[in-house]
Amino acid sequence: MIVDSLVPVFALILLGKLLEYFDVVGRGFAETSDRLVYYIFFPALLFWKIGGLPAGSIVDWKLYQATVFTIIAAFLIGLACIRILKVPVFQAGAFSQSGYRANTYIGMAVVINALGADHAGRFGMFLGLVIPLVNVLAVSTLIWFSEAKPSPQQRLWLTVKALLGNPLILACLAGLLFARLEVNFPPFLANTLQLAASVSLPLALISIGGSLSTAALEGQLKLAALAATCKVIVFPAVGLGFLWLLDVGGSSFRMAMIFFALPIAPSAYVLAAQLQSDANLAAASIVLSTVVALFTLPAVLWLIQ
Repeated sequence: MIVDSLVPVFALILLGKLLEYFDVVGRGFAETSDRLVYYIFFPALLFWKIGGLPAGSIVDWKLYQATVFTIIAAFLIGLACIRILKVPVFQAGAFSQSGYRANTYIGMAVVINALGADHAGRFGMFLGLVIPLVNVLAVSTLIWFSEAKPSPQQRLWLTVKALLGNPLILACLAGLLFARLEVNFPPFLANTLQLAASVSLPLALISIGGSLSTAALEGQLKLAALAATCKVIVFPAVGLGFLWLLDVGGSSFRMAMIFFALPIAPSAYVLAAQLQSDANLAAASIVLSTVVALFTLPAVLWLIQ
């Protein structure tokens, strides 16, 4: 299962890096494809999979409780590291979000390969409930440590704007609302969404590979290594503890552990840049966590077998 689940994922990431290295697709390809995936194709996949869930799909609230506790614990651990290590204000927000912001593109691909395509809808619904919390914590922390020091009203508006403008959250909400209608997608719409969804994950993985660059590590190695360690080692370990404590088992356990073990999301770089934090630190953390995940994700898949 481990080889069959992970080799296709990392092969496409490697392909993206090779395409960028040999300048096959041009320098701006990764940035353009990432926008297409973020705003169009991945939301289409989430809407299609969540909207197609059977009526009365059971929500495992123990799974969500364990995940929420894990994210909050990772958030607090990050704040403790910032205080103990005296991380500069400019870097604090970027460092904090790196500890719990997961790459959902890789996650969806691994879930489909390891657990089956029928789990894509459940994983999408899981993300729909988790992503808002992650965004609130990330945006709030970045604003709090911002050197611009916005007013409380500006902080609230920036947080609300980040939530309402997130296409993944909107797609998940739309999918949940459609699922409640208990109707099937019209064939033309189902076929359109299926085609768009089929583009999503390959393009996302190639884009991730194309955006990885060792140049981002220059001058950022120590703090980025700590951020990557927190995300792909500490985060799964804490999550495992909460899953055991709340007696979460079966496919919910396996899905959660895959989510916990994911590398840092590329959106961490975009958000850090938008809110005037250290985007270079975010980029370096993404690169290192993706490399380390080559070893930690197989370990997690071995565990959940």
